[in-house]
Amino acid sequence: MSSQHPDLKYPAVGLALLATAQFIIAVDYNIVYVALPSIGAELGFSARHLQWVISAYALAFGGFMLLGGRLGDIIGRRRAFIVAMLLYAAASLSGGLAQSSAVLILSRAVQGLGGALLFPTTLSMISTFFGEGAARNRALAVMGAAGASGGASGALLGGLITSGLGWNWTFFINVPVAGAAAIAALILLPRDQVRSTGAKVDVPGAIIGTAGVSLLVLACIDGPEIGWLSPKFIAMVTGSVALIFIFLGIERRAPAPLMPLRLLSHPTLAPAMLITGLFGAAFGAQYYLLTEYLQSVRHYAPSYAGLAFLPFALSIITGTRLGGQLVGWLGLRKALLTSLALGVGGQTLVALSLSADGSYLTHLLPGFLLDGVGQGATWTLMWIAATSGISAQDRGIASGMASSAQQVGAALGLALLVGVATGFTHGGGTNITAMISGLRAAFFAAAAIGVLAGCVVTFRIARFKPVEPTSSEPIHA
Repeated sequence: MSSQHPDLKYPAVGLALLATAQFIIAVDYNIVYVALPSIGAELGFSARHLQWVISAYALAFGGFMLLGGRLGDIIGRRRAFIVAMLLYAAASLSGGLAQSSAVLILSRAVQGLGGALLFPTTLSMISTFFGEGAARNRALAVMGAAGASGGASGALLGGLITSGLGWNWTFFINVPVAGAAAIAALILLPRDQVRSTGAKVDVPGAIIGTAGVSLLVLACIDGPEIGWLSPKFIAMVTGSVALIFIFLGIERRAPAPLMPLRLLSHPTLAPAMLITGLFGAAFGAQYYLLTEYLQSVRHYAPSYAGLAFLPFALSIITGTRLGGQLVGWLGLRKALLTSLALGVGGQTLVALSLSADGSYLTHLLPGFLLDGVGQGATWTLMWIAATSGISAQDRGIASGMASSAQQVGAALGLALLVGVATGFTHGGGTNITAMISGLRAAFFAAAAIGVLAGCVVTFRIARFKPVEPTSSEPIHA
């Protein structure tokens, strides 16, 4: 197999465009955190409902991921990429112009919908445009670096933009970037294959599956507030499980399923979904926990808290590049175990270093660096596992399945770890010692989830050997 797709005339520039998409997704997830107080004050959010500025994005992103992956396979990946970017641009403009809380929440949900279409589409294009092996591993490392830098710079940009221009510009900044990316896709990405007019979306599966995943994500978001044993939480989880079982029954019989169940028998996709889910749970809450520590315990200003994340981001970027090299040196299984060990070690070191007055350079930074390298390397390696050996026509939905697992895992992990942290502060108390104890316990819990991911690697990836896809997909019409 050639190292890159013959119709991708400018592979480096094309990869930069796909990395820009990953950067936009990561920035949008984090950029509004620092702006939340200003948004709440201007648009009249109650303290209870302000969380929906974040939750609406996460709910749409996680809930519609499977549908996004399948739509990319059916309508064409370049078309899906362009549609997703236009959704981002329109939703960002609407969010920046919002004069009410309802309009802003709806705008954030549409941004999440754009992300649900964009993320699996970019991953499937990576696996289509770059041949399995070193070329694809390098491309995934670039994507990981873009996501890491976007995640870290989102908080910093949010603070600087909110202070200098106002919270509206945390939305407006996306409009020209997403619009330019949509135009660039017309020029740089190969045209989609002419699709059969008979290709259809599994509408019942899309509705039931999206509802089931969305309800689960919603339960994870609301759990800490309404109580884990409350009737409402139990009803949401029960309803989600029932909908997911109905969805699996539909997919078993559907002529064109949204999620082909046959893919679960692939040697690495099912374990890769477990790993991405556990990765989301272990590492997805770190920015929230560390922001709470830096601002509430150490009393860093938002801009300084953002700057404190920069070494963390650089270490993640370094890790993404290391992951692509590790798989060549050690093989997938040993590389994943090594990267997870680094991440777990870093989280443990961060937990042990949390204090009210310790030096950032000598206490927190070493754990940041080790944690970031492990997290970045694992990010690259888990997508290698999820896309290796998948036939071209299934890459979009396979990426969507793994991505959905990551997002649901992140929602579960955030709820669990925040619950652990607040459990030590007696329902949100401000005692510094209690807050540190809670955050330390949360990081130890995250490290334990990382150990569980290592167990999955040990017992489910051990016998896997990379294979070439069994079919290919022409892209140019």
